[in-house]
Amino acid sequence: MKKWVKNAAIALVIPSLLATVVGCGSGKTDGGSAQPAASGGAKERVIKAGIGLNEDHPQGQGLKKFKEIVEAKTGGKIKVQTYFAAQLGDDQKMTEALKGGLQEITIPSTSPLVGTVKEYGIFDFPFVFNDPKEADAVLDGPLGKKLLDKLPQHGLVGLGYWENGFRNLTNSKRPVATADDFKGLKIRTMQNKVHLDAFKALGANPTPMAFSEVFSALESKTVDGQENPLATIESNKFNEVQPYLSLTNHVYTPFVFLVSKKFWDQLSADEKKIMQDAAVEAGKYQREISRQQNGKSLESLKAKGMKVNEVSAADKAKIQEAIKPVIDKYAKEFGEDLVKEMYEEVKKARK
Repeated sequence: MKKWVKNAAIALVIPSLLATVVGCGSGKTDGGSAQPAASGGAKERVIKAGIGLNEDHPQGQGLKKFKEIVEAKTGGKIKVQTYFAAQLGDDQKMTEALKGGLQEITIPSTSPLVGTVKEYGIFDFPFVFNDPKEADAVLDGPLGKKLLDKLPQHGLVGLGYWENGFRNLTNSKRPVATADDFKGLKIRTMQNKVHLDAFKALGANPTPMAFSEVFSALESKTVDGQENPLATIESNKFNEVQPYLSLTNHVYTPFVFLVSKKFWDQLSADEKKIMQDAAVEAGKYQREISRQQNGKSLESLKAKGMKVNEVSAADKAKIQEAIKPVIDKYAKEFGEDLVKEMYEEVKKARK
């Protein structure tokens, strides 16, 4: 009798479980038709994920890791199509595509996001962080989350921060070791007010342009130099047209992992968790690769003939003094309380 009751209970439970699995989740594939739900709460989907840098860059390796995790966790139900080297446009264009629901994922630097969420400009302040661990503490803490929470009202969802890294200066004119050495240099920058004004304060001539145009501009001497992390300098072969590398480490730039809100709102709870967990796990991997690559890239660039110079602490202090009015100006624009919070979190991370 007990065995019959047990078997009957199982027979009743199984259909209920099957109905729950089939009914879980919602969404569309390839920008269009709905598909039957897959086991585990994931539906058949094809999503486009584009970045501005090359496949072999740490950002590209991180994106491939994200694809691997998502496809493994969904049994291949969610397929991630990856696009590298600005195949879908620059960071700004891809971010706009996310807002319009034309692309699902991109991972831009925070700098181009300032036009959408102005407070992201605090990460463009020079010499905020001394090392990546300080940056991690701020980005993965309450301040980083506070800024992510501002994205949904603009059609974006932020799943966390990856690493672009400390920016260094290259140019075709001379070594840059002091504040005076910046004077007269035509330097490509991002379209970012803090960057532009900081270089102007140093007497340079900042020239914003899309990243995809930088190599040809350097090669043709349209601009004298540019500034980017070492892995980006190496992977884009800027050493072929830039003899001088100055280790300024003037700004630490994060990447932010963005998802289209229009796409995100179609996902089931299970799918959102898979995406969130994958972005975090791939982000940890990407940061590790980035930090390993930083040292390797420096040695490689030296071996390829770049003339590398350090910038002393005393000279960095003079550079900071020259750009202090710029920091004061934008602290008021972005929010003095927010800027104070950032510096306080950095101070805690140094203890």
